Amino acid sequence: MGLKAGIVGLPNVGKSTLFNAITNSNVEAANYPFATINPNVGTVVVPDERVDNLVKLFNPKRTIYSTFEFCDIAGLVKGASKGEGLGNQFLSHIRETDAIIEVVRCFDSAEIIHVENTVDPIRDIEIINLELVMADLDTCNSRLAKIGNKARISKEKETVVEANLLNRIKTTLESGKALRGLDFSEEELKIAKNFNFLTIKPIIYVANVAESDLSNLENCKYYQEVKEYALKENAQAIAISCEVEAILAKSPKEEKDEYLKSLGVDMSGLDKLAQSAYKLLNLSTFFTVGADEVRAWTFKNGMTAPDCAGIIHTDFKKGFIKAEVYTYDDIMKYKTELALKEAGKLRIEGKDYVAKDGDIFFFRFNV
Repeated sequence: MGLKAGIVGLPNVGKSTLFNAITNSNVEAANYPFATINPNVGTVVVPDERVDNLVKLFNPKRTIYSTFEFCDIAGLVKGASKGEGLGNQFLSHIRETDAIIEVVRCFDSAEIIHVENTVDPIRDIEIINLELVMADLDTCNSRLAKIGNKARISKEKETVVEANLLNRIKTTLESGKALRGLDFSEEELKIAKNFNFLTIKPIIYVANVAESDLSNLENCKYYQEVKEYALKENAQAIAISCEVEAILAKSPKEEKDEYLKSLGVDMSGLDKLAQSAYKLLNLSTFFTVGADEVRAWTFKNGMTAPDCAGIIHTDFKKGFIKAEVYTYDDIMKYKTELALKEAGKLRIEGKDYVAKDGDIFFFRFNV
């Protein structure tokens, strides 16, 4: 499954620094607004110690981790939906993502310019979110202008359902609220997805804190404000020091671990971001293993064995017969597949089996 998240925020809040760090890239991260002119896209490996442990057991020729695509989008400013700053040309890039990662500055510094002149994370969040709401309202009004009269005159069921939904969406947006807070039926959600509304996408607020605050977040006033705001929105908030991530990106693993330990934290920002994104998008991981390859695959919770087989190849799903399944925990305990079989831990599952995080599959199919 190709997963993509858009990194957004005001200019100079740490977006490009974070992007550089998590993708180990070298996009410009200058201390002035609009340093990012084109969306920078990078694919990151999702760290997973389970893959590392499976590699030790199977010693494969090839190792493939799950990946996540991040798109760094030019800084938005007040009025972006109406063309201010670099305008809404960049909002189209956000429409193509599965989730939004909104970076918010949560540290004071006289050396780094703030486009609004002062540090106020809630104000910054509301500026960005309002621009996304206004962009969605433009999309909604544009579509209603095309089908509103048709719905009233023709009374066609599909058109009436769409018009009614868009009017409900319009009311929500005009009140300044995001669409992710609305309850949609399956039919409504299918219609809404056709328009790639920005505020319907799940969101993670990344509080870019000072290095000194990482080990004492309870006393970081700015982060606590963001966390409280996210809770009210039923969203996620995580604290990351983009400065620290930039250092970690250039360090060997041993030095990374030592540096994190010295900061009093046990997980890098990338790890926290990946975990939060998976949780946000209701995702899990299954594995395929063998002498040729150990590979992590991302799937949506609730998928069946044939659905997971289809992630590998559509033919696997079409010709699905059965799946041999065992768990990561069991292979770590018994060490070999032969020992698993002897212990009765290798199962044969059919088309109705719902995959679980950490399952190891061998699919049998015929086409």
